[in-house]
Amino acid sequence: MGTGNKLVIVESPTKAKKIGGYLGDGYTVMASVGHIRDLAQPSQVPAADKDKFGKFGVDIDDGFKPYYIVDGDKKKTVAELRKALKNSDELYLATDEDREGEAIAWHLVQTLKPKVPVKRMVFHEITKDAIQASLDHTRNVDEDMVDAQETRRILDRLYGYELSPVLWRKVGPGLSAGRVQSVATRLIVERERERMAFVRAPYWDVTAELTAAGNVAAADQTATFEARMVSLGGKRLAVSKDFGSDGKLTPAGFKDNVRQLDEAQATAVAAALRDATFTVASMETKPYRRRPLPPFTTSTLQQTAGNRLSMSSRQTMRAAQGLYENGYITYMRTDSVTLSQEAISAARNAVEYHFGKAFLSDGPKQYATKTAGAQEAHECIRPAGARFRDPDELAGKVPADQLKLYTLIWQRTLASQMADATGSTATVRLSAPAGADGEAVFQASGTVIEFPGFMRATGEGRRAAASGANAEKSGKDKADANVSLPPMQPGDTLAAAVVTADGHETQPPARYTEASLVKTLEAKEIGRPSTYASIISTIIDRGYVYERGRALIPSWLAFSVIKLLETKFPKYVDYQFTADMENGLDQIAHGKETGRDWLTHFYFGSGTGAAQSADDVNAGLQQQVAQLGEIDARAINTIDIGDGLHVRVGRYGPYLEDMNHLDEEGNPKRASLPDTMAPDELTVAAGHELIDSNAGGPRVLGVDPASGGTVEVRSGRFGPYVALVPAEDAAASADAASGAAAKAAAKTAAKSTSRAKKTAAPRPKMASLFKTMSPESLTLDDALRLLSLPRTVGTYEEANTETGELSPVTVEANNGRYGPYLTKTGADGKSETRSLASEDEIFTVDLDKAKELFAQPKYRRGRGAAKPPLRELGPDPETGKPVTIKDGFYGAYITDGETNRTVPKQYTPESIEPAEAFRLLAEKRAAGPAKKRTRKTATKSGAKSAAKKTTAKSTTAKSTAARKTATKKTPRKTAAKPAE
Repeated sequence: MGTGNKLVIVESPTKAKKIGGYLGDGYTVMASVGHIRDLAQPSQVPAADKDKFGKFGVDIDDGFKPYYIVDGDKKKTVAELRKALKNSDELYLATDEDREGEAIAWHLVQTLKPKVPVKRMVFHEITKDAIQASLDHTRNVDEDMVDAQETRRILDRLYGYELSPVLWRKVGPGLSAGRVQSVATRLIVERERERMAFVRAPYWDVTAELTAAGNVAAADQTATFEARMVSLGGKRLAVSKDFGSDGKLTPAGFKDNVRQLDEAQATAVAAALRDATFTVASMETKPYRRRPLPPFTTSTLQQTAGNRLSMSSRQTMRAAQGLYENGYITYMRTDSVTLSQEAISAARNAVEYHFGKAFLSDGPKQYATKTAGAQEAHECIRPAGARFRDPDELAGKVPADQLKLYTLIWQRTLASQMADATGSTATVRLSAPAGADGEAVFQASGTVIEFPGFMRATGEGRRAAASGANAEKSGKDKADANVSLPPMQPGDTLAAAVVTADGHETQPPARYTEASLVKTLEAKEIGRPSTYASIISTIIDRGYVYERGRALIPSWLAFSVIKLLETKFPKYVDYQFTADMENGLDQIAHGKETGRDWLTHFYFGSGTGAAQSADDVNAGLQQQVAQLGEIDARAINTIDIGDGLHVRVGRYGPYLEDMNHLDEEGNPKRASLPDTMAPDELTVAAGHELIDSNAGGPRVLGVDPASGGTVEVRSGRFGPYVALVPAEDAAASADAASGAAAKAAAKTAAKSTSRAKKTAAPRPKMASLFKTMSPESLTLDDALRLLSLPRTVGTYEEANTETGELSPVTVEANNGRYGPYLTKTGADGKSETRSLASEDEIFTVDLDKAKELFAQPKYRRGRGAAKPPLRELGPDPETGKPVTIKDGFYGAYITDGETNRTVPKQYTPESIEPAEAFRLLAEKRAAGPAKKRTRKTATKSGAKSAAKKTTAKSTTAKSTAARKTATKKTPRKTAAKPAE
């Protein structure tokens, strides 16, 4: 890092180190480590400012003025930057050239208050030439971009702080609503609703393996190929697209004279065609041409990395960030596909070097961005510099995920300057008599790539895509097969080697993956590509969505949240409205609108205030919340399944109710829902099965011979357990069932017991089942053994460590929260514990083994009593380390000895595939260590009263005043009283 009188501030230490190496002496490069200040939480606003800023950290009555603070963990950074600034005669702000980076630069100026010239450096890649060029072409901080970013931050605060409390009251505590996250969650919930309502429809066709004997001109051409029946008796055969979501043929299908075959009909047709002669009706050959795709944008990079590398959006952006900061790629947050002339030259040189001139396009190619609001001033994502590094040059210098991503970017950039892939596609139609069913027409298609062009760079040229009938066959993916047909002429005859009836079933719409969700968000102009990774991470982290493989599945909690937002705040989860908000922010960034005016319209509406209602399209967010009315929480948290079954989202999670079957108290039968069951898998039949198996109440195993009590196996919140009900309680329970009077007496007695501080009968003795036990197969003997715990292993004499005197100690074996363990208790009451390797050892460990365990030093306890892994998965494909699944305090987790990843709840240690475990571990490895949370000072009780809601009258007055103030266009001012 150079020293001198010019201070350069960037966001990250890695970026600072790289740029410092290029600048050398005369420059001091330091990192702000992201934002140095942010909007205050209401609890962080001083008491003197509570009236203005206490609800949002924003003064909505004074042009939405924000209250910024420097968090405690950034005060040291600010102090260091100020110290360095005192010894500098120029300040260069080299943060990223996007809204976020521009806002960071603006906050640095507002906080540091420099008395020296301030210059804004902008660059799209961290190379020596780019950094030098940015020094020669500095500019001022873009106030419009800052206004757009500040508006977005305030918008998200207003949205979240107004809507989230409604969710807390009506769905559950700790929930959150977000301007984009809620809309993304709605997309996933709507897709799951479609899958739940989808009715599968069967349809059949016939395939024939045909041999063109005697027609083959060359030995290297295929003589046998597969054809599929496309029509029968003059009617086109039904395919998947002809059916609606209700499982019936659509009206268009009937109009097109479509025929649907069942299994019997298809089998009969296949039998009739086995000895038939197939005649070539037509043979068409058309040229095939495929053009390369444009270079990567943020969105397309996330989509392609997800599809080809199985990387999540978060993992992709983290890897791209590392590549950018080390100078290997250009800036990774962009919606432009533009290539600089330098990049075009570098790409074409690399193509010529690696593949030869024949693979270059006829001339340089430049691509245009079609996405609305795209920033053409930015470049696409490409390898950095005037000469692209080969992927081999990065091997060993960057982590494996970064190398894979760089290779993908390198391939895509080179391909954009390469020639088209060309070839030919042949389609043959054949006819054969099918007896009483008339003439059967078959079709087969094949594509041959004659010149791979850009596919040579992307690796797609090895096998071309088969299309037409061959791609239709269920269960056989021929999408990447290079299929050629033998030469045939109309009138040629062929024999069928095999003819089979082939059954299919329509499939519900595919669940979103991160890649397809990103594509949909971009298509609907919801959010911006730079935010997609954080959006998806947020909805997963907050329990609205979970992953199964690569599929995104909504939780039942998400159903309730979206149901409330759709019914009470439809505008704010409307796709077009959300896109319009994003476009409004773009207008602010371009200086065509001010943030104050835009926020006024959003929050207060465009009407006259008092005349507005929550249903008014011009009503603002404030009116929507203030005039919300009553919300039926039960209705919001109920999802109908059908036939009297519905899911209820309760405080402790979702459960199933059967309204058609009530117990003696009039309550519906209930059953817990397995964590691994996706919403679309909860059919009516599956629901009744759960009710029958889980809602039958405790299962009586028998009578305890020692006490006469009843032994039951029950299902509880934390899993199955056994309970010993004392004889008198069991008898009372039986008597209570004899009549209504007894029921009333039991209720009265229960209430009296509660008021008497529960001094009546003690709770039944309970014990959890071992992990190797199941409630269905548990026997009375097993239950009695569990209820007998703790088990006394024995007693022996042990010398006191201080006096040397012998005293008796008692050893017991038991099962606890942390697993099976031994306890040694001395005469003085002091105890010591050691873990056991398995639950079975509770009943088998003897005194000698116990002495051996207690003789080991405490620091060796974990290793001496280490549990064996639950499952071994083999070596990690990236690190080569052995990966296992172990049992930990918080449940099963995947580990390679260094990186740990909890097994997601939709899997079990036995069901998770090794490839999925490796992917989860790689994602956790790329995420790095979790940030430590800083403890925040609690607010005084007096501050709470200052934040109470004002009366309706004062609120109306303030709202009117705010609208008048906000409509005046005023220059940007420093935020009120920035605390440090």
